Amino acid sequence: MKMVDLNCDLGESFGNYKIGMDEQVLPWITSANIACGFHASDPVIMDKTVRMAAECGVKIGAHPGYQDLAGFGRRNMKVAPAEVTDLIIYQIGALKAFCAAYDVKMQHVKPHGALYNMADKDEELAMAVCRGIRAVDEELILLGPGSGKMVWAAKKLGLKTAGEVFADRAYMEDGSLVPRTQPGAMIEEEGEAIERVLKMVQMGTVTAITGKEIPVKADSVCVHGDGEKALLFVQKIKKALDEAGIATAPMSRVIGECYE
Repeated sequence: MKMVDLNCDLGESFGNYKIGMDEQVLPWITSANIACGFHASDPVIMDKTVRMAAECGVKIGAHPGYQDLAGFGRRNMKVAPAEVTDLIIYQIGALKAFCAAYDVKMQHVKPHGALYNMADKDEELAMAVCRGIRAVDEELILLGPGSGKMVWAAKKLGLKTAGEVFADRAYMEDGSLVPRTQPGAMIEEEGEAIERVLKMVQMGTVTAITGKEIPVKADSVCVHGDGEKALLFVQKIKKALDEAGIATAPMSRVIGECYE
């Protein structure tokens, strides 16, 4: 049976600010990307989110980003590659401590927002990200685009990779995401999102915003946890995958690794 991971960015509340519907979303997904305190979250939220994920049997990954709470990590920042490596190590280490507290193994790392997009186009930055991951744990899976600089850097450094596609984002012809500032960047209609997900998983292609068909590697499907329709999207996508005979499983199983 064909398998795909269903992931969501979670733990992005902080202080008195509540973002997302983590408790409701967790039962529907197989992997969680948990914010590590730089673009969002705080120690209390990290603890709570790791605990809930562990209770639901959801595999846990770190979601490190630029130190940019005000911009939610979505603003491009000029940071030296060596410093980026340190930022990655610091954030993974923080979340890994909470994983240890609940006796669960961290499965993966998915860079967040601007760091994700910038590193996938910048060879030096991609290497900086992957060096940080490997420095903490060389068994961690890099979750990111199935092609581009990050997967190149990961393979060069001997890291495992899982290719990610987005249910709620539009694509450029080069496989990158349409910037949020541009019209049509977000897929807001659940029927369209489901149709695109099934096509990406079953056929390995997606229609870019220009109308051109482009290849994608769909080991894992992401729904953004801060979206207004996050819960609705993840429920309907899970149901559609089930009906299509596609099993949902953690990315470690999808790519053939065992992390039990």
